[in-house]
Amino acid sequence: MTPPSRLAVLISGGGTNLQAIIDAASRGEIPVEVVSVISDQPEAYGLRRAEKAGIATRILSARGYADRDVYDRALGAILDEIDPDLVALAGFMRILTGPLVQRWRGRMLNVHPSLLPGYRGLHTHRRVLEAGESLHGTSIHFVTAELDGGPVIAQARLKIRPGDTEDSLNRRIQALEHRMYPAVLGWLARGRVRMVGDHVEIDGRLLEGPLVRDEEEWLRSSEA
Repeated sequence: MTPPSRLAVLISGGGTNLQAIIDAASRGEIPVEVVSVISDQPEAYGLRRAEKAGIATRILSARGYADRDVYDRALGAILDEIDPDLVALAGFMRILTGPLVQRWRGRMLNVHPSLLPGYRGLHTHRRVLEAGESLHGTSIHFVTAELDGGPVIAQARLKIRPGDTEDSLNRRIQALEHRMYPAVLGWLARGRVRMVGDHVEIDGRLLEGPLVRDEEEWLRSSEA
């Protein structure tokens, strides 16, 4: 039996996606073992989630580092020490530099709350509401040096309802991410998905675009 992939998770906040990954792994739904959680924020609640699950934690505050390059070298040294197979960004609110990203090319994933390539960056719920969009969603993508620009593996799409607010969209998006992120990590750990050049290959087939499922389909999916 193939051992589970060793996963390091980078966080900055509450860690709800981290919890979803921990839960899916503990239930045996995905062949992943979370071996370390690293936060740039000492007070991040996600650290408490990790500690409760018996997972080692590290804090690497940006204070005291001259610039992003110096910080990322320190972060890279920690990752090298941990030696995970995969790295997941789960609400990690720092932009990583090229050398660090290249080191983990094809093995580092991020979740972003929009239907990429639209609405990269922050405050996506507010921006889609202000733009009068009818659809919103969230994306899981490979991390590259381009902000929120790596090849997108999968997306969850939802219809914006009359009366939706930033808060209601955030709740709906998070519910989707809690299903989708563990599932995609499972695909990667099982070798079903990989990054080929600037494209995504799933089950030996190059995708022309991300796998897209609507809100209801993700929520009733039997996948982790």
